[in-house]
Amino acid sequence: MAGIQKILVATDFSKTSERALHQAAELAEIFHARLTVLHVVEEPFGYVGEMHAYLPEVDAFRKTLNDAARKQLDKVLTTEEVARWQADRLLRTGTPYAEIVRCAKDQETDLIVIGTHGRGLLTHLMLGSVAEKVVRYASCPVLTVPRVTA
Repeated sequence: MAGIQKILVATDFSKTSERALHQAAELAEIFHARLTVLHVVEEPFGYVGEMHAYLPEVDAFRKTLNDAARKQLDKVLTTEEVARWQADRLLRTGTPYAEIVRCAKDQETDLIVIGTHGRGLLTHLMLGSVAEKVVRYASCPVLTVPRVTA
């Protein structure tokens, strides 16, 4: 893992994401790398197209989701940690795996760190795995951090 200067860690604010952030922070410390923490707010309505004009509460609901996510994201790192790792905390809206991959490319990330949830076979078959799709589509290495089952 030589040459790691920028690390992107994706968070959904779960315990597994906390473990992934801890792992990313350790790597940032070792490699003297910059750290970016990303949370993706999944689009709650999918594509609403022209219906948007008839649904003014959609914007209000999106704003509520984004505001709540921003508050959580701002608590993920202390002021000291932000300074230590020259960290950024980014919030995007969209499909989680696509936004993680896009952000990594935009930021010229050297390593993505992401937690896995292990939701079970049926859910995996129906919905797929964000971490799996990130591994599949990312243009840089991806470190997956498993959930704790104990």
